[in-house]
This record gives sequence, structure tokens and C-alpha cells, in this order.
Amino acid sequence: MTLTAPPRLLLVHAHPDDESLWTGGTIARYAASGVHVTVVTCTLGEEGEIIPPALRELAAGAADQLGGYRVAELRSACAALSVTDHRFLGGIGRWRDSGMAGVEANDHPRAFVRGSADEQAAELASIISSVKPQVVVTYDEFGGYGHPDHIRAHEITMAAAGEVDRVFYAVTSRSATEAGVAALAAHEDLPWRLPAPGELPVTDDEAITTTIDVSEHLVAKVRALRAHSTQVSVWQDGVAYALSNGIAQPVVPSEYYVLVRGSADGARTDLFGGLD
Repeated sequence: MTLTAPPRLLLVHAHPDDESLWTGGTIARYAASGVHVTVVTCTLGEEGEIIPPALRELAAGAADQLGGYRVAELRSACAALSVTDHRFLGGIGRWRDSGMAGVEANDHPRAFVRGSADEQAAELASIISSVKPQVVVTYDEFGGYGHPDHIRAHEITMAAAGEVDRVFYAVTSRSATEAGVAALAAHEDLPWRLPAPGELPVTDDEAITTTIDVSEHLVAKVRALRAHSTQVSVWQDGVAYALSNGIAQPVVPSEYYVLVRGSADGARTDLFGGLD
């Protein structure tokens, strides 16, 4: 096919911060190269655990104002990544963060997982029809790590992206993660504990189809991670980061994908490779 000018990339994420954690380097790389990048966020992340003690009254069990605060964090992160086209699925606040599997928030009347998957897919299909991306990115069937909202984001993306040339799952590489964790072990002053073997979600490298070098865009990714300060702590200008669980995770120089729809020709190191 012939790419439109500019090429168009659309990413579907469940909560504010997922765009930066899973795909921040990729977003920054393609935005810097002139690709039109659209980020779709499905909820406001109202159920997130809050790291800074001074902000904990924002939590769902207190003032329940975290969602609005995270909207501002997301705007700052998008600015760091040079994203100018951000959409909330169904409009801002349409669906609420469902929380982890089995928690009370799953039953909230506006919880994303309680919403109609058909309606959600239709809303996403409308965005896709408007943007006309050649490439769409979301999570795998397990949502990367099992979060119900990630799984629902996967489901509606696969239902809505029928005419897109390529669909990818964003994943993490087993070998890159293990190498990164091994490097972190050499830092005696690391402020968090190292992950136990198998504790971080990873994908076997044999299953990975596409590796995107984001080494030149890590400054932007780390800036975006810092913007999500209620959810992410960053150490030493991006050597590592941790979520509220206090488990150190390495910042690695590539991001990884599994192609699930479309031709693989030319896609080994470029989401758009061969689409010209």
C-alpha cells in the first residue's frame, strides 16, 4: 500500500501512564520522525495506588479525585512524547478504571469492564475511521499482566481494527528485562527491591516479531514517566523506575511488539516497515 502523508499510528491504552510505560519510546520516536501519533486512553485511572503521601487523599476511597489529577499528568506526559492527538474513549470520564481483578471497583456502575464491549468497540471504530491509521498497537489477550481493563482494551481493539493494515501487541522482552535487572543488581544504592525471578511480566523472545530501537528517545520517555508522579517513581535520570509496589524495573533501550495482523515483510525493526 501507499502510506498517507504523514503515516498514522494509533495506540489504545487502558489508563494514564500505560502509554509511557509500555510504548513511550516508540511514541516519541515516531512522533519525532513526522508520524501522526494518536493515543486513545480508555479510563482516567481512578483506582490507581498513589505513591506520594501528600496526595493520598485523592484516592478512590477518600476524595475520589485521582482521575482528574491523572488527566493533568497524562497531558504532561503527552507533551513530553510530542503527542498532539490524544482521545479519551467515549469522551473524558465515560468509563471508569475497574481496578485489579476481583476487587470491589469491578462492580462500579461505570467500570470499564461493566460497560458494553460492543459500545466501546464502536466508539473506538469511530476514532479509527476518523484517524485512518495504518498501524494500531494494544495489549495481548492477557492484557500484558492480567488487568481487566487491559484485557478489555485488547478485546475492543481487535473488534474495531478490522481494516487496519497492521495490529501489534506491545510486550516486554524476557532477555532485555533479565539483562536490565542484572545490571540493576550492581547498584548498591538502588532504592527499591529487585524483582524475583518470574515476577515481572515478560514475553519469550522467540515470539517477538518487532524490536523498536528507542535509545535516542529515552530522555522523552523518562520525562513522560516522571509526569505520572502519582504512579511512577524514576531513579537517577532513568536508570530504573518503580510503581507503588516498590519493585525496581529497568529502563531498556528498545521496545518490543508482536505482530498479530498484517504482513510481516519489513516489520522486524519498524512498525511501518514495508508499508510503502
